[in-house]
Amino acid sequence: MRLPKRFSLFLIIILIISNLLIGCQKENLKTVRLVEVTHSVFYAPQYVALTKGFFEEEGIKIELTNGKGADKSMAALLSNQADIGFMGPEASTYVYNQGKKDYAINFAQLTQKDGSFLIGREKDPDFSFEKLKGKTILGGRKGGVPEMTLEYVLKKHGLEPGKDVNVRTDIQFSMMAGAFTSGEGDYTTLFEPTASMMEKEGKGYIVASIGKEGGYIPYTVYCAKKSYIEKNPDIIQGFTNAIYKGMLWVQNHSSEEVAEAIQPYFPDADKELLITVIDRYKEQDTWKPDPVLTKEGLDHLMHIMELAGELDKRAPYDKIVTTKFAKKAVESSRR
Repeated sequence: MRLPKRFSLFLIIILIISNLLIGCQKENLKTVRLVEVTHSVFYAPQYVALTKGFFEEEGIKIELTNGKGADKSMAALLSNQADIGFMGPEASTYVYNQGKKDYAINFAQLTQKDGSFLIGREKDPDFSFEKLKGKTILGGRKGGVPEMTLEYVLKKHGLEPGKDVNVRTDIQFSMMAGAFTSGEGDYTTLFEPTASMMEKEGKGYIVASIGKEGGYIPYTVYCAKKSYIEKNPDIIQGFTNAIYKGMLWVQNHSSEEVAEAIQPYFPDADKELLITVIDRYKEQDTWKPDPVLTKEGLDHLMHIMELAGELDKRAPYDKIVTTKFAKKAVESSRR
């Protein structure tokens, strides 16, 4: 049935107005420069929030960059090259203890386990940590959470770094996979999907999960400078809301659905590999159920930092952490 000309014209006008409104909404989005410590499936809820439009729903446009390490990511934040940083809370602890007036404050937590895996050169279904005696592990940057958690796990198994096992900290985080495949070290620790991709290529094999061995740790959090939070509370709240939506979406969807959602951010990883990685992370309870960074959690991390000899003085929880944005995000989702 042919529509009357007037009605057709009306529909065209409505479509034009709708497109204009959508265009205006996109133009009105506030740009937030987010620097992530590394690019990994470990941060799946963040990429879900990006691909599902949760940030746009909060009036935010994200410009994402890879900081390639917590030290570089924090440097970008402090030098105003980024608005929000995503890294371990150890970085903000160091900054506060240096006496910075405009220090970084952590406002939302995403992961609650270490996301790295111990990689060996051969398949070893009967692996035990005793096999690491006299071996060399590429452990990452000294003072970073991955390296400190590795040391914590080694000590838990009765191995003293520097005595029973050599933990190398002279290779940059982003260069560890390449160094290992070129023959450096007997073992290395890697995040996903790099670990599984290396296994698929036969260049290394996962022998243990550092996340399972390390237990609960407030591993990766979002932070911003004190001045930025004070000037932009609405942006911080909207950002936290979007991240929490991503967290809930991951909790309530299958690994296959999560893999489909984050695939645009991992074009070199096939879907089946992503599903395997997500299953692995879900199985070890990697993602926190809510974004609230607790005092108990931060105290545990600082204890690990002290064991690693990287912390002489603890930073006050109420100075480097704010929970009001995370708690409000949780409360809003329940309405």
